[in-house]
Amino acid sequence: MNSQLQNNDKMIRTRFAPSPTGFLHIGGARTALFNWLFARRHGGQFLLRIEDTDRARSTQAAIDAILDGLGWLGLDWDGDAISQFERADRHAEIAYALLENGHAFKCWCTPDEVQALRDAAFAEGRALRSPWRDRDPADGPADQPFTVRFRAPDSDVVLEDAVQGTVRWAAKEFDDVILLRSDGNPTYNLAVVVDDHDMEITHIVRGDDHLVNGARQSQIYDAMGWDRPVFAHVPLIHGQDGKKLSKRHGALGAEAYRDMGYLPEGLRNYLLRLGWSHGDQELFSDAEAVAAFALDGLNKAPARMDIDKLNHINAHHIGQAENTRLIELVTPFLATLEARIEDADITRERLTAAMPVLKTRASTLEELAAQSYFLLRPRPFQLEGKAAKPLKDDEARDRLYRLFTHLGDVEAWTEAALSDALKEFAEAEDVGFGKIGQPLRAALTGGAPAPDLALVMTFIGRDETLDRIKDQMTPVAPA
Repeated sequence: MNSQLQNNDKMIRTRFAPSPTGFLHIGGARTALFNWLFARRHGGQFLLRIEDTDRARSTQAAIDAILDGLGWLGLDWDGDAISQFERADRHAEIAYALLENGHAFKCWCTPDEVQALRDAAFAEGRALRSPWRDRDPADGPADQPFTVRFRAPDSDVVLEDAVQGTVRWAAKEFDDVILLRSDGNPTYNLAVVVDDHDMEITHIVRGDDHLVNGARQSQIYDAMGWDRPVFAHVPLIHGQDGKKLSKRHGALGAEAYRDMGYLPEGLRNYLLRLGWSHGDQELFSDAEAVAAFALDGLNKAPARMDIDKLNHINAHHIGQAENTRLIELVTPFLATLEARIEDADITRERLTAAMPVLKTRASTLEELAAQSYFLLRPRPFQLEGKAAKPLKDDEARDRLYRLFTHLGDVEAWTEAALSDALKEFAEAEDVGFGKIGQPLRAALTGGAPAPDLALVMTFIGRDETLDRIKDQMTPVAPA
């Protein structure tokens, strides 16, 4: 049976369960995306659980960062986010249920005794077995704290995984793990199983660093007589050097990609293809992604982070985005370039005119801002270095003056009319177009990236075009 079709008598429910100890890691964002897509594909629910049992490391700031990252990515969850910490009583209830059915036992071993047992087990190549697993709990000291341990089965553990296939572990690889600590607090594997069962999670898609946890958790499901969910353990994302993605590979949080100018739909599309495939298709709308996503498209080999491919995919989505939305998104990036035009109407007018062209030339909002800067940079331009070179000699400035007069006579201020005017002027001057174009580009853009000159003049308008030329030319009196 296809593993993604198991539990088909229930509504599909997936979940994302981050630990709030930092930002929304890019690997976590991909995990959330896969679970979100699978739930949406099947008309199910995508739930959010904050695994905040580590009180020393869990912070409200980290929770807010995760929620903000998911919100920016557009991964909406159903219902309220669930706090794992607030369910500690329910976790303890199940631990005691396991005591009652014989799948768990009380252990009074001290930390020193546990370490000695662990060392002996390691030396003998076997799992830790507590001496209390076969003793009468009535023999335990009433005045001493105890842990509740899971009675690890003596048979092999088999996990059917939608990505990894059938995975088998020998019984000797699994300790009598602690379910409840001596202070009564539940451990991770117990809490996860109880929460996933109570939330009626049918499918768990997560990183393959949890594969062994999947085996341990399966034992707890079986001990409680609960149906196992479908597990799908996906290889972790690697850097371009083939090693597990880490801080040394650069930006890791979703907010960092937002701040670098990636669109959420661009990052979603890229993460979708980072470990999942659907034939040769690379570019997806959200509707296409939801319709196509299936667990059998998940890859067993680790995916590598490739910024060039991310830029390519994001450029596509910038090109598809609505112009008015792009204007709003690019404005903060323009502010960092000191593009200052006090009149908001002029700013919007120029960006509106140019956006259909400019958005085809950028892979990020940061690049889009650089492409837009020529529209809004303050006058007069202070030309320096390479940008000033085309206007260094008097001949170029004299020609610019004559061009100023020629352009002033253009009646229809359109791309076609301006293109014709420039060609006519070059012919009249009997020079190659470079002798015209380079000084004019310097005067109009100050060396900033910009499209064809006729388009530049159209976007900034007649008055601004002539004023910018006037700022740079040297007038020559008529003969």
